[in-house]
Order: sequence, then structure tokens, then C-alpha cells
Amino acid sequence: MITLKSKEEIEKMRRACQVVGEALQCVKPHVQPGISTLELDRIAEEYITGQGLTPAFKGYLGFKHTLCVSINEEVVHGIPSKKRILKEGDIVGVDCGAVFKGYYGDSARTFGCGTIVPEAQKLLDVTFESLNRGIQQMVPNHRLYDIGAAIEAYAVQHQVSVVKEYVGHGIGTALHEDPQIPNYGIAGTGLRLKEGMVFAIEPMLNLGGPETVLLKDGWTVVTKDGSLSAHFEDTIVITENGPEVLTRPG
Repeated sequence: MITLKSKEEIEKMRRACQVVGEALQCVKPHVQPGISTLELDRIAEEYITGQGLTPAFKGYLGFKHTLCVSINEEVVHGIPSKKRILKEGDIVGVDCGAVFKGYYGDSARTFGCGTIVPEAQKLLDVTFESLNRGIQQMVPNHRLYDIGAAIEAYAVQHQVSVVKEYVGHGIGTALHEDPQIPNYGIAGTGLRLKEGMVFAIEPMLNLGGPETVLLKDGWTVVTKDGSLSAHFEDTIVITENGPEVLTRPG
């Protein structure tokens, strides 16, 4: 069931999303060679709890950390560790969530560590722009699969592949609510979008093929062919005037 959020509920989500966006901005300058992914996790958790909010991922289905940190061929859900040390040229996906008065915010960014190769930068740029293309479809009376169709079209145009096993989602009083929102689809199909719907849109694009593998840790998802993967995500509310991105500070 898809719930339409009231103005009061959206205000709570706005605060959760604001803190998530700010936490990612706090992490960004620390994505440097020599730092551990566990240290990035600590930085984000200290910021979120310092704002009086609760990390959304910690304890979720047994996950023990504030961030998911996914490096290079890792698509999503990488587990922070003091043994995972960033190197020059890595690309680092950082996924973060927070809860404010029972309402969730969720966002992800992929950062370059030091100087990255041009094809990696292209992947980051294309993935972020594909997110923007999907967000542009979030207007009343558009269809749900317009979002994924726009993401997929932009990815295909730029010769990168779309991960299909993992999708965006509704969000509100739970981290994952209906509907599921794939990053591909047929434009003009799916339910009609309405004012008050709040979605987390999150394209995951690969330089190589779209296939993925779940590692034995039960969390980390990697590209089957070992190619680089990037992940960007925002939480967005549909308003009468179109999409409002809640997770971009300022």
C-alpha cells in the first residue's frame, strides 16, 4: 500500500533528509587515501546522533553500521571495516539514512578518492545525471515507470548498464515502503503519481555488464564481471509543482 504523506509528515521527513544530506557532506572531504571505511562510518554516526537523530541502517535486519560503504566493483551494501583502507583512484559509494520522530530519510553518493580515471568520472557523472532524469519525471499524473524509463534511457545513451536486481522504494515511517521503483521500465506504464508520494530513487549503474553477485557476508553486492559501479540516491516528495528533493542540503 502506498501512503500519501501529509504536510506535517513531510516536515519530519524533511528534517531527517536534511541531516542525511549533511552527514554525507561531512563524509565527503574525508574520502581520501589511507582512511578506513569504518572511520567514515564513525564520522557519519557522530554527525547524525549529534543532531539528535538516529541512524536508520544500524540494527536494520542485523546490519551493524550507520553507513553502507561500497568500493569500486561493489554495487551496494558494503560493510564498514577498519581493514578496508581507501586507495588513490577508488570510487566510493556511501549510502546513509536517518530517522527523525519516526520518519526516515535516505540518500547515497559515490565519491572519487583522490584522482580517478576518466572512465570512472564518466560513470559518476552519468549515474548522477540519470538520477536527475528520473527525478524530473516525479510530477503528478505521470506514471511510476516513467522514472525508471528515464534513468535507463540516459544510461543506455552513455553506454553503461543498469543494475536490475536492486531498486528504489517508497519511504516514510519505514525505510522501505511500497512501491518498488526499478531503474528501468516502459514509459507511460505503472500507477499514476500523486502529490504527497515520497520516494527514494537510486540508480546503480555499471561500466560493464548489469549482472551482480551477493558475497558470502550476506550484504555486499558486487558486479559479476568486476567492473566499476556507482550509486546515487535521493529522497524526493511529489508536490503540486513537481519534485522536491529533500536530501540535498541548502
